[in-house]
Amino acid sequence: MSLSSSLRVAAALLFICNCLVAVSIATDLVKDVDIDEWGKEHVKVSEDGASLSLSLDKDSGSGFQTKEEYLFSRFDVELKLSPGYSAGVVTTFYLSSLGTKHDEIDFEFLGNVTGEPITLHTNIYSQGEGRKEKTYNLWYDPSEEYHLYSVVWTPKRIVFMVDDKPIRVHNNHEKDLNLPYPTKQPMRVYASIWNGDDWATKGGSVKINWQYAPYVAHYRNLNITEYEQGEDHPLTQEDKDYIEMVETEHMIYNYCDAYEKELVRECDVPIY
Repeated sequence: MSLSSSLRVAAALLFICNCLVAVSIATDLVKDVDIDEWGKEHVKVSEDGASLSLSLDKDSGSGFQTKEEYLFSRFDVELKLSPGYSAGVVTTFYLSSLGTKHDEIDFEFLGNVTGEPITLHTNIYSQGEGRKEKTYNLWYDPSEEYHLYSVVWTPKRIVFMVDDKPIRVHNNHEKDLNLPYPTKQPMRVYASIWNGDDWATKGGSVKINWQYAPYVAHYRNLNITEYEQGEDHPLTQEDKDYIEMVETEHMIYNYCDAYEKELVRECDVPIY
């Protein structure tokens, strides 16, 4: 075999190997998810299974979950929130396992009065332990158009992303600090819209106004990319600069500033 032929074969094998590292799955929102019984009449699914809407009114909210569980994957969904007055409304996209010592990775969107920014609340639970909250005032109107929200979950780190740009990184500190990190429990994807007006907007002081109901959240193009055990999500300097900008200009709550040092030991360790 000539050198050029060998190189072509090697390149083809490398391409095949790279394709096997991460397998991307476009989820059918008809076939691949279960609609929650508590509000199934408030769910509408497109005929092609690519999009789905969840609604909330005075009678009930609604939600769905994937039938399959996943471990170490990237989870993408495009989401458009209910417009206008949405104080007290909580819209979610999150991962969770089951049981009292469950793992969970949360995107929660907390509604507001008309003209005030929607709040994005993020949190992580590992083996039933949470208290990893970081919260941001969104710098755009999430009801005007679809935006892409992503959770990247690898053995090394969890990355929260908005429109394909990272806004938060949480690293695995199991070995160096003996802190729990989700590594063993597969998780399902969940989404929901529900009445959280006892806490969601200004500590519960601003309530849902039912004259604006139904509140409707639109989800589309749920995509799951499964990773190999050793695969990671490297961050560029541009990524790091963007995270710093978001934290400086838009973060309104950081768990690192809220708890005793012993409970947040990882906050003294550089992220990168």
